[in-house]
Amino acid sequence: MKPINLSTKLDAFERILTIMEELREKCPWDKKQTIQSLRTLTIEETYELTDAITEKNMVGIKEELGDLLLHIVFYAKIGEEQKAFDIASIIDSLCEKLIKRHPHIYGNLEVKDEKDVQANWEMLKLKEGKTSALQGVPKSLPALVKAIRIQEKAKKVGFEWDTKEQVWDKVEEELDELKEALEEGDQLNINKEYGDVLFSLVNYARFIDVDPENALELTNKKFIKRFKKMEIIAKEQDKQLLDMTLREMDAIWNEVKKDIN
Repeated sequence: MKPINLSTKLDAFERILTIMEELREKCPWDKKQTIQSLRTLTIEETYELTDAITEKNMVGIKEELGDLLLHIVFYAKIGEEQKAFDIASIIDSLCEKLIKRHPHIYGNLEVKDEKDVQANWEMLKLKEGKTSALQGVPKSLPALVKAIRIQEKAKKVGFEWDTKEQVWDKVEEELDELKEALEEGDQLNINKEYGDVLFSLVNYARFIDVDPENALELTNKKFIKRFKKMEIIAKEQDKQLLDMTLREMDAIWNEVKKDIN
């Protein structure tokens, strides 16, 4: 692909803004939309993007990024109509924030590496009025993703284990506490201790350079492929899974595992 010059990029951006103006004026569906009505659709588009990223589907990533860009332009148009903000003010605000939070690029601050950049980023946000290093983690994030973000933010201010061995010790400690809760039979405490196990495993994942959300999704996809293949094999044998014993299903499962890793 040939490099696209700035003029071409600006022309493309102007084109989508023009199309949005036309859609908002002429299309019954687009005219009806509000910021609130778009919310669920935006969440759906975001998950479709994450699916494409997980599958390393560059064509899909391009398409889903386009869909998200449409939503941003849509929100901006609605904001403009309500005299609250527009696409220019959104971009200008973003640019000012990026410049302010990169004094090592646009100022005199010297940094050694990525860790220095992250630490300074958190310091700047606290100076801007943030009352906690954890502020900014969306409340509606899925729990697993939220755990990752919480731990990353805590790390940026130095609240972090030194080695992965220490983290694994914590995993084992939490597993022991879960076993104790299971023996006691207190369901509320079981839930809490199980949550602690998951949180500590997320922590360990960071130390071994694993994205736990992505890793779990890969396993989900692998299980789905194996299970569907098992259903196909059972059907070829004129059987239904409901009518098979666990031992029979396990035999097919072990065969499927050889083909789908």
